[in-house]
Amino acid sequence: MNTCLDTGAYCMIDLHNFGRYDDGIIGQGGPSDQVFAGLWSQFATEYAKNDKVVFGLMNEPHDLDIKLWAKSCQAAVTAIRKAGAKKHLILLPGTNFASAETFVSTGSAEALAAIENPDGSTDGLLLDLHKYLDINNSGTHTECTTDNVEGFKTIATWLRKNKRQAMVSETGASMDPTCMEKFCAQNDFIADNTDVFIGFVGWGAGSFDGNYIMTLTPLGKAGSYTDNKLMSQCIMKKFGTDRAVDAPSSSSSFSAPTSTSADAATSTSQPIFRESSAAPSPSPTAAPNNKKDNGSGNLRASGSAVGLLLAMAVATLL
Repeated sequence: MNTCLDTGAYCMIDLHNFGRYDDGIIGQGGPSDQVFAGLWSQFATEYAKNDKVVFGLMNEPHDLDIKLWAKSCQAAVTAIRKAGAKKHLILLPGTNFASAETFVSTGSAEALAAIENPDGSTDGLLLDLHKYLDINNSGTHTECTTDNVEGFKTIATWLRKNKRQAMVSETGASMDPTCMEKFCAQNDFIADNTDVFIGFVGWGAGSFDGNYIMTLTPLGKAGSYTDNKLMSQCIMKKFGTDRAVDAPSSSSSFSAPTSTSADAATSTSQPIFRESSAAPSPSPTAAPNNKKDNGSGNLRASGSAVGLLLAMAVATLL
């Protein structure tokens, strides 16, 4: 965490357990809500004085009771705030792998929107969205079959109507020819709707195996790197690099958009992207993302069970 924080970036602590521990669902026959909240209390105590730390409660929960899961998340939120992390952003993930496309239809949006801080506000509480572009939203196939715009329209409409906001905390694509146009189109939509999507994380930027299909890291070797086109055209070009990232507002309450058109790309509400200046570490071989796949028979790459999403191409709204 210190390596990430030393760059001045926003750094996310993300539990990579899919709502489970040893196959038991948190608060639903597995670890209790008290255990879950206790773990988050420890993280919050450690980083209470640094509001550039973002707390991602859980990576991609799935196949669980969303109402019970919301109670588990409420316990964690209460514990984080009581530990002194009163202004930190907290990301609330829904079921079905936090899919942006199904966040409303699964009841995730409604259930998680009821979560409150101890003072009754929802400041700093953001819905946590993931979305990939392959055939089953698993991020395991090279071919992109959708640009996800319709899926993001649905959740954007819900957020605007309910005066809430979200962060797209994981999305990515491969360098397959089918992906460039679709990935850029998805990110155009996100960038044009920053009144409800206040941040963006590109999956696959960092110390991944150079052969990993989802990598966003530069190609080549020291002294002769070439930017990955997905990064330069679909992320950097969409979110800009001309300004440093300041602390985002802790409030997740709704404010009127400056624009929901293409003109939003030059708005002061535009998310600003900043690459990490942290020195790269040796490239690890990608490890399985989840024990249960998204129906593809393949598993997406990730970090450890309790993973830290460090310096992963974060864009944050000013």
